[in-house]
Amino acid sequence: MVKEDQRRDPDFALILVVLLLLGIGLVMVFSASYVVSEESFGDPYYYLRRQGIWIALGVAVMFLFSHVSYWHLRRLSLVLILINFILLTLVFTGAGTSLGTEAKRWLAFGGLTLQPAEFSKLAFVIFTAAYMSSRSIRIQKFWSSSFIPLALLGVAFVFIVLQPDLGTALVLAANTFLIILLAGMPLKQAVALSVFSIPPLLAVAFKEEYRRQRLLSFLNPWADPGDTGYQIIQSLYALGPGHIFGVGLGRSRQKLYYLPEPHNDFIFAVIGEELGFVGAVVVLLLFFVLIWRGLKIALTAPDTFGSLLAAGITGMIAIQALVNIAVVTGSLPVTGINLPLISAGGSSVVFTLMGVGILLNISRHCRQ
Repeated sequence: MVKEDQRRDPDFALILVVLLLLGIGLVMVFSASYVVSEESFGDPYYYLRRQGIWIALGVAVMFLFSHVSYWHLRRLSLVLILINFILLTLVFTGAGTSLGTEAKRWLAFGGLTLQPAEFSKLAFVIFTAAYMSSRSIRIQKFWSSSFIPLALLGVAFVFIVLQPDLGTALVLAANTFLIILLAGMPLKQAVALSVFSIPPLLAVAFKEEYRRQRLLSFLNPWADPGDTGYQIIQSLYALGPGHIFGVGLGRSRQKLYYLPEPHNDFIFAVIGEELGFVGAVVVLLLFFVLIWRGLKIALTAPDTFGSLLAAGITGMIAIQALVNIAVVTGSLPVTGINLPLISAGGSSVVFTLMGVGILLNISRHCRQ
């Protein structure tokens, strides 16, 4: 049982690196968006102001959760997963909205929007960590241990793919599987599950023509530079001129209606263009420090639930950052995954900072 009193200070290095990433993100969101903001809204500060509000809200949420014992989340894990499915279902009702894209991924409440898939990532981390750390399960037995979280994952995966948002669905699946693996899933079960999952994943990925072309275009984007290869090519055009120190903050050319979503999915390309190799490496090093501190908290947590929870939150951020940077550099197909703590987006920054707050609370109870 975790003690309720918190005798240690939260992990200062984790707080510092998160604040630095948020600061870099706010500066780069403004740099990447002010031209689009002026053109679309008549206000160059539109995205900057919105992102600033979301960051302020997210930091408040982080502070709150850093002071609420993470043990309470174990008791609420089933409630959170039920709320998750309610929100995912509401996307397909009149409350669902597309926010100017073809994908219907958000819920609109008055003037606010919420992306349920972002909540799903954190809800599944909490639920899976709570379930797999239960004393009642027998980890060697698939049906009494891994089956329930994997079955729920399958349902959530379908909901998110139907939005459609295959990238987020894959990140959710990968991180949930990681938590189950860390909980002690036998290797033969892990291999069998991986082999069993490949055919349906390929079927989903190649069922729609646009997905098939997008998945294959990264192998040779210049084969179709005006359509399926356009995003990757423009991203590489941004990274190339950055050289060592970049072309200068605010002086990106690719953000001027060449690079799609320069303040969101492809913000790392703008960082590489304006701040160069040095700026890109600084961002990578900050994420490395964040992951290091998260893993340290996971290794020194006082109980199995805290350890799996910390590992899951760290994995959630790490996998998403890795996928985003791999897409921007042309190493993976375009997936529509943003860069956590840096890209513009309210739901992403709030739920990511909520996860960081939980990590900070776990760090208060760590053994060292």
